[in-house]
Amino acid sequence: MKRFMYTLLFVLLTGSMYGQQAKYVFYFIGDGMGVNQVNGTEMYLAEKEGRIGVTPLLFTTFPVAGMATTFSATNSVTDSSAAGTALATGAKTYNGAIGMDNDKNVLQTVAEQAKKAGKKVGVTSSVSVDHATPAAFYAHQPSRSMYYEIALDLPKAGFDFYAGAGFLKPTTTADKKEAPSIFPIFEESGYTVAKGMDDYQSKVADAQKMVLVQKEGADPSCLPYAIDRKEGDLTLTEITESAISFLTKGKNKGFFLMVEGGKIDWACHGNDPATAFEEVIDMDNAIKVAYEFYKKHPKETLIVVTADHETGGLGLGTAKYELHLKSLINQKQSQDLLSRSITDLRKMRKVILWEEMKNFLSEKMGFWKELPVTWEQEKLLRDAYEESFVNKHVVFEESLYAKTEPLAVAAKKVMSEIAMVGWTSTNHTAGYVPVFAVGAGSQLFVGKIDNTEIPKRIAKAAGYK
Repeated sequence: MKRFMYTLLFVLLTGSMYGQQAKYVFYFIGDGMGVNQVNGTEMYLAEKEGRIGVTPLLFTTFPVAGMATTFSATNSVTDSSAAGTALATGAKTYNGAIGMDNDKNVLQTVAEQAKKAGKKVGVTSSVSVDHATPAAFYAHQPSRSMYYEIALDLPKAGFDFYAGAGFLKPTTTADKKEAPSIFPIFEESGYTVAKGMDDYQSKVADAQKMVLVQKEGADPSCLPYAIDRKEGDLTLTEITESAISFLTKGKNKGFFLMVEGGKIDWACHGNDPATAFEEVIDMDNAIKVAYEFYKKHPKETLIVVTADHETGGLGLGTAKYELHLKSLINQKQSQDLLSRSITDLRKMRKVILWEEMKNFLSEKMGFWKELPVTWEQEKLLRDAYEESFVNKHVVFEESLYAKTEPLAVAAKKVMSEIAMVGWTSTNHTAGYVPVFAVGAGSQLFVGKIDNTEIPKRIAKAAGYK
């Protein structure tokens, strides 16, 4: 009899855990954040503290952990739009598609399900609002490059809160024709457009729906990298805080909020480990905001953290049984900013001596001053300097999101060598991505799953139909 009672109690408790619906859903997507991006960040944090091991990120301490496959309908290696569509709709599609299946039929997203269920909905990112991952939650277009058309889908979705860096093509259609600016179209549809946090604070009280972007004049494609951030720059943490505040004001029936850490991917496309790890930390800081909300509503909140794919084929350890991630703390800025600084030097002065350039690299990267540089590594740097500054033959390296000075390319290669970090690609790979969850319905995310299962299980946990 006692055994029966224990069994019954276990069944009742298990049933109640699964029965708790998620009134509040946070869906964090680290673009390009594979398993090694997470593991590498935690080891990097530990080495910064002077020890070998890991310093856990908040989201890796969540009680539920698993992994997901990421292939698209057309290739084992997905692009962000097919992966974003899978994470948003639960369906595989071709690389390049936004919210559409292989036959270009419109797919319903989990965000649209949440809206139909009476929840408030937010879609946010550290890159542009019309970029592949955020677009996959509100737009339905055959190509991710149809930025103007994607933006026009924003008011059609009718979500409550959008935020990101800006919009890539606010007045130009996919066929390169001039068109009416999207911003008045947003406003005519009932959206308040805020540019920067000061503007947001002045408008938020009266706003029914909100589009938050960076200040006028800022780069509409992305927020600055965390490693390059200056005071006053819009951050993913501020976006997350603003979204929660906006989505809970007034009549509170719950919300669905997608937050993308978009620039992990960009740093990995550039094979820039220090910048990539700092971007993972930056997304974790945004997750901390969500977790504070979860602690106030633990029985009603679900937080899911995952990625759309891995980028760069990041390897932790090369040749020897060694890793020296502490070296990365000497890097003072992203490789993108380093490249711009080198370009500025060339424009400012006709002649720059090698010793001057060594001092410059020492200041920016720690070479020679803090980090020993081998003869082969110095030759790599010197050859790049000779070719671009002495011979005036400048060939920029092009990755998906950056054009990089040859000397900056050499510098990032040397930094990865010193840290003993390896890269197999400047593009996406087919590696597993992590899945972490906490809160109501989090048990649904245990084990190995496909990325298409994640939105389906979110909908189940939240009771969306």
